[in-house]
Amino acid sequence: MADDYPEIIAGSDIGSSKQSVCKEDVLLCKINPRINRVWKVSQFTDNELIASSEWIIIRNNHINANYLMYCFQSKYFREFMLSNVSGVGGSLMRAQPKYVQTYPIPLPPLSEQQRIVERIEELLAKLDEAKERLQEVADSFAVRKAAILHNAFTGELTKQWRRENGVRDESWEEKKLSEITENQDSKRIPLSKSQRDNMNRIYDYYGASGIIDKVDDYIFEGKKLLIGEDGANLVTRSKDIAFIADGKYWVNNHAHILDVKDTVLLMYLCNYVNNMDLIPYVTGSAQPKLTQAKMNNIKIFLPTLPEQHEIVRLIDDLLARERAAQQAAEQALASIDLMKKSILARAFRGELGTNKASEASALELLKQVLAEN
Repeated sequence: MADDYPEIIAGSDIGSSKQSVCKEDVLLCKINPRINRVWKVSQFTDNELIASSEWIIIRNNHINANYLMYCFQSKYFREFMLSNVSGVGGSLMRAQPKYVQTYPIPLPPLSEQQRIVERIEELLAKLDEAKERLQEVADSFAVRKAAILHNAFTGELTKQWRRENGVRDESWEEKKLSEITENQDSKRIPLSKSQRDNMNRIYDYYGASGIIDKVDDYIFEGKKLLIGEDGANLVTRSKDIAFIADGKYWVNNHAHILDVKDTVLLMYLCNYVNNMDLIPYVTGSAQPKLTQAKMNNIKIFLPTLPEQHEIVRLIDDLLARERAAQQAAEQALASIDLMKKSILARAFRGELGTNKASEASALELLKQVLAEN
């Protein structure tokens, strides 16, 4: 870290041993797992400056403090730090100062040290800017997904499609869920435990995050729409509440099983229910539930069957693009830390183009450092 603001506390609140530090000191953490963490001390306050005894204090007036800070953060120096540690393992392991002071560091002239620092900070600043933008892309997936689904189920997404196909905007109808589905709850078949152990469990199918997760005694067969009844899931919206199951499965009584009529595309209805606010249909406070009676009155806005197909196609296409963008952003974010490490490694191999052949050798600087020590 460079120039971070220190914590300011009263002396009476200090409960453990500390050590005095000065402006431009470079602090190198010696305790695992923070070995190789570095802090440069800055004089933000006129108060006395102290630090934990877990820091190794590096103080040298002939070497650029920021240069030392970045050098200590580099991979090669961390490997030196980890090569000689003491302790029984884990968080009790510590680097040993007596060895740390023997580790070599590259020592260019002061002018080149400054150029290296400036080049490192220039490159790291660009990476931080890129990271911020990539993080915005990754974090905004949910917002973009919500916008796509909102446009899909308000007719905006297929407005141009309707014009091209001569379909009126008024073709959308409001239907109750009971008018376009047939409830299959009464057709659950009891299962013994031995039978259930050999059946597939509803857990991770289209749109599902695993809301059906309790032991139960029922089986159903065929391609159905399931709507979760568990109030906690409905209120928090932490998991999807509707999904499609295709085959022969067992399920508990915390999900309603629906057959969808031929006038409705199953995937359209699944997306629609997952996108809507079902809280107004939930009853109870201590253990809120979506009862069958309330579920039957859920209002669905339904376009023609061809438009439903087009909406599902567009949703799948647009969300696939958004997921690809999100994944690309996350992969790029993961690579930024590697790029930062690469920059530091190249910097201390003299590969950032900062050296000047016309400059005097660093020998005089080295002599001064050795003389001071």
